[in-house]
Amino acid sequence: MTHSDRFLRAALAVAAFLASAALWWPAPAEAARIKEVASVQGVRMNQLVGYGLVVGLDGTGDQTTSAPFATQSLLALLQQMGVTVPPGTNMQLKNLATVMVTAQLPAFAQPGQQIDVNVSSLANAKSLRGGTLIATPLKGADGQIYALAQGNLVIAGAGASAAGSKVQINHLSAGRIPDGATVERAVATPLAEGNAIQLDLNASDFATAREVVRAINARMGAGTADALDGRAVRVRMPETADARVTFMAEIENLEVKQATPSAKVVINARTGSIVMNQAVTLAACAVAHGNLSVTISTTPSVSQPGAFSKTGQSVVTEKADITISQQAGSLIQMGPSTKLADVVKSLNALGATPQDLLAILQAMKSAGALTAELEVI
Repeated sequence: MTHSDRFLRAALAVAAFLASAALWWPAPAEAARIKEVASVQGVRMNQLVGYGLVVGLDGTGDQTTSAPFATQSLLALLQQMGVTVPPGTNMQLKNLATVMVTAQLPAFAQPGQQIDVNVSSLANAKSLRGGTLIATPLKGADGQIYALAQGNLVIAGAGASAAGSKVQINHLSAGRIPDGATVERAVATPLAEGNAIQLDLNASDFATAREVVRAINARMGAGTADALDGRAVRVRMPETADARVTFMAEIENLEVKQATPSAKVVINARTGSIVMNQAVTLAACAVAHGNLSVTISTTPSVSQPGAFSKTGQSVVTEKADITISQQAGSLIQMGPSTKLADVVKSLNALGATPQDLLAILQAMKSAGALTAELEVI
């Protein structure tokens, strides 16, 4: 065998080893950017709400007898426009609907910019399809007007009814107006105030806060960031606005290594859903699971009077049979599991339904066999 042949075989062996390593070598944990694990305190969305009227409906508006405030709102609107309605006038409004208008004011939104709005029926309107929202001021939590909404509604649903029959697709009493509101007032943000900002982590974790501080100080210099607690990190900022924008663009894309979250099992008692993260572990334990069922059957019977009785009448009675059955539950030994896949296999071995697993997981937690926090939503 020549030297070149031996070199070729060695190269092929190394290539085969590296190709197979992808199957057994643990993949490194992916790092997350700072913008994905934290947010700047005060830089957020603001909720806006307003009360308005939708006009131009095809006879599907509010019924004035059941919603008298619809008439009052129209009278107030007409009075602002110089139209006076004689007192005692009985108006039958079918093309008018009272609505609540909601929107989210983005951070750094400036006057003149447009935002989307959601329009929802407030009373008993059958449909808002084809309607137009009259100019509606949108207010924030402080009572100030931050936007003005108006426009034609976009309704995703459709419906028709005739002769007592009705067909409807999706929802007809709520819609959306793209770019339907104009921002009238800006909200001040702390980005341009003071000499520092505060980063709030999405979840309280001391390890993640430490990694955020390390990443910022390694890139921007020691002493730039310091952790206040397990959720807040203070970052010192440059003086000028342009330098602050460049500074934030740099640090929000820095990668940080996320710590393993605390073990948690989330249980939805209404739907029976169970979700657990990868940190959940299971100690050795034994579980016995059996089903208890109660069956109630009712059989009707008729009691007839005599053949020639003039006062008697037929009486229908019911006879109920109640049966209780309980299936034998064998004691199943469950070994210790340190990986999520092993925990899932152990729970599946019980053959229990999701509703039964709710009680089993709670019992395991009480017995000390389940190392996780139980959260019921």
